[in-house]
Amino acid sequence: MSLILGIETSAKICSVAIHNHGTLVSTKEIHIEHSHASKLAVLIDEVIRESSIEPKQLAAVAVSSGPGSYTGLRIGTSTAKGLCYALDVPLISIGSLELLAHQMNSQNASRAYLCPMIDARRMEVYCEVFDPYLNIVQPIEAKVIEPVSFEELLGRHKIIFFGDGSDKCRDQITHPNAAFVSGVYAAASEMGAPVYRKFQNRQFESLSDFEPRYLKEFMIKKPAVKAVN
Repeated sequence: MSLILGIETSAKICSVAIHNHGTLVSTKEIHIEHSHASKLAVLIDEVIRESSIEPKQLAAVAVSSGPGSYTGLRIGTSTAKGLCYALDVPLISIGSLELLAHQMNSQNASRAYLCPMIDARRMEVYCEVFDPYLNIVQPIEAKVIEPVSFEELLGRHKIIFFGDGSDKCRDQITHPNAAFVSGVYAAASEMGAPVYRKFQNRQFESLSDFEPRYLKEFMIKKPAVKAVN
């Protein structure tokens, strides 16, 4: 068996899954914001119990590497690393936008280009553009969306925009070659095939050096200082 535990914590939804040779065995997810810290360990325990396996049977642990929520990525990475150290198994990472592209491509009958988007607040998104064969056309960036965004590429290709950052872009990107799909979110249940390929190719991360791809520095808001009379 090649049982792999997948952990996805890059956005609002926290999800975990177990795949065997890339085939889904069991998955759990919770759709409550800011619940990653309190619920992730519970979900992992539930998915292992539901799969009727012991943790020591896992061959690897996979985690979404971002971009996305700083806190979510930090929690997911630290949990995945801890499990890898404890079980002496390798760590596999998959980009959150790459995972979204894999999910949408199974529905991409028109063979359009794919642009997954993750909300980065205001009119900014984390995005990446893939062709129908999942080759990278435009690399990951934090992009402020304007009416001219992707204009050159849209002049030559149909592009499907999706992910939790795409809905706010509908009114800005109005080119006839732009299509939007709502309700798509990165899910651990969809990690199976791409993660298993990485496992077979031994594309493992260094447990000591691996860090998520935050893209932007985490800004901590300082409390307001009250004036003293």
